[in-house]
Amino acid sequence: MVSRFRISVLVPSAVLMLSGLGLLWGCATGPNFVVKDDPWRSPEERACLASGAVRQTAFVRPRSALGGPSVCGAESPFEMSAADNGRVELRPPASLRCPMIPQIDSWVRDVVEPAARRYFRQEVVGLTVLASYSCRPMNSVEGATISEHAYANAIDIGGFILADGRSISVQRGWGGSEGEQVFLRNVHDGACGYFMTVLGPNYNSLHSDHFHLDLAHHGLTGLKNICK
Repeated sequence: MVSRFRISVLVPSAVLMLSGLGLLWGCATGPNFVVKDDPWRSPEERACLASGAVRQTAFVRPRSALGGPSVCGAESPFEMSAADNGRVELRPPASLRCPMIPQIDSWVRDVVEPAARRYFRQEVVGLTVLASYSCRPMNSVEGATISEHAYANAIDIGGFILADGRSISVQRGWGGSEGEQVFLRNVHDGACGYFMTVLGPNYNSLHSDHFHLDLAHHGLTGLKNICK
């Protein structure tokens, strides 16, 4: 059975250990969220680090921390400023845990860049990042389960920047020109082969302006894919 406890988060005025439950951190006011006991997170991150799949480069740099003491964050986070060996800039850079980085690289290289060449005859030079690490509940809803963003295990992509200066916005392009619609649906659907959760404008209004991509475990085996 998954154990859950409720957390209050803001600049900490006190830190209290609750035996058998975990860490309660926060002030009298602030967003509350429910934290699950996810034993897969630490081994998965350590395995990624040990594999050498992510190495320090000019575009992927280790970060020493992601804020102060809390249940949020990652053991060894990175700042990713570009994908596909620097060819596609992340604007702004994203704070991410190790397993997310090779998946973003592969999605950009194998799906996004070919789609841009096919539908616009242009190279993609940038991704507009609306969110990466953020210690908060899902959808910033008070009392909801902790977000994958809180573990640096998610990224929100708001648009794609082409070499000719055009920006293909998820919000405008999802119902935009034929080329924009086909391109955005192609990169959205293609992301489902690289991430465990892919949510876009067809999911709900909260995702009308971005694609949410994460590596959360779903279902009894953790291998269920959610693509909406």
